[in-house]
Amino acid sequence: MSASLVVFDLDGTLIDTAHDLVASLNHTIGLEGLDPVGYGDLTYLVGHGGQVMIKRAFSLRGRDITDGELERMLSVFVEHYAGAMPGVSVPYPGLIEALDRLSGSGYRLAVCTNKMEGLARRLIDGLGLTTRFAAITGGDTFAVRKPDAEHLLGTVRLAEADPKRTVMVGDSLNDMLVARNAGVPSIGVPFGYSDVPVAELEPSHVVTHFDELTPDLIERLLAR
Repeated sequence: MSASLVVFDLDGTLIDTAHDLVASLNHTIGLEGLDPVGYGDLTYLVGHGGQVMIKRAFSLRGRDITDGELERMLSVFVEHYAGAMPGVSVPYPGLIEALDRLSGSGYRLAVCTNKMEGLARRLIDGLGLTTRFAAITGGDTFAVRKPDAEHLLGTVRLAEADPKRTVMVGDSLNDMLVARNAGVPSIGVPFGYSDVPVAELEPSHVVTHFDELTPDLIERLLAR
């Protein structure tokens, strides 16, 4: 039988990265004379990329930004963020034990994130988690990105697993949509960076803590 796979989003699902991302954003906009933005102003934008966060910060401060300025500032943002990795970013409570449970039961694990693959790998490696994953793909790994089904299906292929035996775990609309578009069950986590309660995004199931992510749950979802 082909391998079964559990695919995870990164920011807001596997790892709490918002504080480091907001710190790098404030470093970047501070160089342009903007006052810092608060954690609550931007948390729900984590996972949409640095460009969106920079644009949002300028909008909050009533400032316009050109494409050229945005490109230059994005480079500053990425350099600052990458240089500080892993910073204060940490796995969510219970994650490591959940990964151990799934791996111990024969499931392969993978990461499918819209973060640039190089940044994703650097973060995962900095936290000592790289060897746990059969595949790690980012927003620039393929020609498309979440919520396009091919981002998730390409991740499944790289992990040498069966899309009919795959479950997607995430915190945002893009995660639920990519699962739906690829025809796989989804698990929503409520502790991430969505601007609405994750249950409203209609995942197949919601876990409130990684203690609830068990092989039994995965099998129940795959059997539906």
